[in-house]
Amino acid sequence: MTAYFDQSPDGGSRDVTGASAWLDRLRGGMGAGRKDMTLCDTLLGLLLLSLMTVLYELDRHGMSPIIAPADLLISRFVTIAAIALLLGLIVFSRRRIMASLDTLEQAQEARHQADELFNLTDMLQSADSYEDATAVLQVTTQQILPDLGTALYIFNQAGDQLELNGAWNLPQGCEPSPTLAPNNCWALKRGRSHLNDPLHGSVCCSHHTGDTVTLEFPMQARGSVFGLIKFIGEGQEGCVKLRHAERIGRAIAESISLALSNIQLRETLRHQSLRDPLTGLYNRGYLDETLDRLQRLAQRTQSHLSLVMIDLDNFKALNDSYGHAKGDAVLSDVAHVIQGNLRSSDLACRYGGEELVLILPDCSLDQALAKAEQCRGRIEALSSLHHVPISASFGVATYPETSKSCEGLMGSADAAMYQAKALGRNRVEWTACPA
Repeated sequence: MTAYFDQSPDGGSRDVTGASAWLDRLRGGMGAGRKDMTLCDTLLGLLLLSLMTVLYELDRHGMSPIIAPADLLISRFVTIAAIALLLGLIVFSRRRIMASLDTLEQAQEARHQADELFNLTDMLQSADSYEDATAVLQVTTQQILPDLGTALYIFNQAGDQLELNGAWNLPQGCEPSPTLAPNNCWALKRGRSHLNDPLHGSVCCSHHTGDTVTLEFPMQARGSVFGLIKFIGEGQEGCVKLRHAERIGRAIAESISLALSNIQLRETLRHQSLRDPLTGLYNRGYLDETLDRLQRLAQRTQSHLSLVMIDLDNFKALNDSYGHAKGDAVLSDVAHVIQGNLRSSDLACRYGGEELVLILPDCSLDQALAKAEQCRGRIEALSSLHHVPISASFGVATYPETSKSCEGLMGSADAAMYQAKALGRNRVEWTACPA
């Protein structure tokens, strides 16, 4: 049962489901139960005291010749029986109250877990990266399952192995593997939870090592598997806790699975909005946005910024002679060899058609010319692969070597590229930007 609140007319929060009132009644019932327990304990003490007093008096009167021994025996028996009956009733009532308190405590714990799961789901809806989702999951599991360790694995981009994304609250000496193979995990192969319990001889995953006990859940949503979450216990006590935590663990796995599915979907949409579908390079819109930002940064910090304009030679003739499928394959391979020759800070973009642009931050003119020459040689080497002549002309411009401002870099690189074509193609040229 989840509580939702809205604003009341006086500006405060108003419970619209009655969950808070239910929780108040729950707490009130537990308070009343504890009071009843105290009352039962008091009555037990008084009855025992009364029993001792009555027995003492009966023994004292037993010494008197006025009371017959038979009457004294009957009085003792009746008194003891009455007190025993009352004592039994009180003990029975006390046990009933203890059972009710246990039930109320379990209900309160279930309520606490439901609230934490609601908070987990709510927070995960706002997570826009795997790091965000992992941080939210860590806080929640430490609240709900404080005595169990947790490890989160997520599939890599190739989808051929699981990579450790985070682990916490691990037992002493427990070191989770940084990667897991999907075919070594029973939870992934079965598509359901799996308990690795070497203490009781259960079938364990190949990746399971050590004496710990683990409960693993595959994270799957919308027909896809995104990873694996495992809860880790130690010894017999840890095994018992894991078995009791299976229901809550499954709910946590379902929540994080849906969150990872949404994150992956957003990443896919973002990738499609920024990347050219044929080459995988950044598109023209991203080029314009990023170039403007890097130009302002270079001018503010007085750092180098180089641009390289690339145009494939005789690409129209290649399409006309061998077909557009061949042209697309050549363009895709050219983009691949260019990306393999760049630093992580460099950007490769498809400017349009067979024209590509490289943005090289913190790269001097000499470095840009050397990088362009490397790319030129690798593109020319594709000729033997495709059995057609392939080459490209390069134009290079750099701030501040070739210009005192960044605004003319694109025009200067374009002019240098046309100069390379005019000089015979398949070469690298540079020219100064207009003052």
